[in-house]
Amino acid sequence: MKIFYKYSNIFATLFVVLVLTAIFLGYQAYKFREEGNILKEELAKKGIELDNTNDTVSFLQESLNNVEKEKNKLKEDVNKEIAKTVFLQQKVKNIAGTVGVLEKLSQTDKELLQKYSKVYFLNENYIPNKLTQIDIKYTYDKNTDKWIHASVWPYLKRMLDDSKNSGMDLLIASAYRSFETQSQLKSNYSLTYGSGANKFSADQGYSEHQLGTTVDFTTSGTGDNFPAFKNTDEYKWLTDNAYKYGFTLSYPEKNGYYVFEPWHWRFVGVKLATRLHDDGIYFYDLSQREIDEYLVNIFD
Repeated sequence: MKIFYKYSNIFATLFVVLVLTAIFLGYQAYKFREEGNILKEELAKKGIELDNTNDTVSFLQESLNNVEKEKNKLKEDVNKEIAKTVFLQQKVKNIAGTVGVLEKLSQTDKELLQKYSKVYFLNENYIPNKLTQIDIKYTYDKNTDKWIHASVWPYLKRMLDDSKNSGMDLLIASAYRSFETQSQLKSNYSLTYGSGANKFSADQGYSEHQLGTTVDFTTSGTGDNFPAFKNTDEYKWLTDNAYKYGFTLSYPEKNGYYVFEPWHWRFVGVKLATRLHDDGIYFYDLSQREIDEYLVNIFD
């Protein structure tokens, strides 16, 4: 009986434990189901929110693409306007440059680069707009004043000084001659040489000396024997260097105007003189149209 009572208590206890365990497990199962349902609902909500987020991202991406397109179009428009502005600036610059050239040309004596030798004529009233006297230390005849175009003198003086520094004895025998002076000179030559004077002396109005840009050179040893100048070191020096100072030999050997005049050099500007030197040609080889292009830069 005691044994039965002992085991019955054990069974009762086990029954209670089993009942309590079943209740606990049932509660946990219920709880898990509820939490699962809540989780499903939340996931469903999140799914909707995710769909809404995707729509928002798509909208924003499309808006960004539109903004990018607008930006590119604006950039293209800006570049077009910049190009127009640059074009207009260049046009204005060209116009200003043209105006500047025209103004400069209007202030430059148009006679200075004309081909006068038996081609163009300078009337008796023409005098260079400004003459300056040459220092007698540069002249052969110390008793006669020599004059040169004022704008040519700095180039001529520099050339004479540089030649002296190179050991040359370069002197000026003749420079500016007026219409009247040339007329008298030609008459004197004509009396002495007759028609032969036309081979080495220009008629009045056709002499480059009247421009005030031309000089005849000699040396202490050559003096008035001008043909002998071609055999001097000074002539060789001029041939190699005169273009650097804007001077060119007017009448080389076999020219179509006068005899070879190694002593007669004309200022035409550094740019033109350099071209003549580098190309191995002479002033009268060019057309007047070509020569005129250098007038604006003659004193640059």
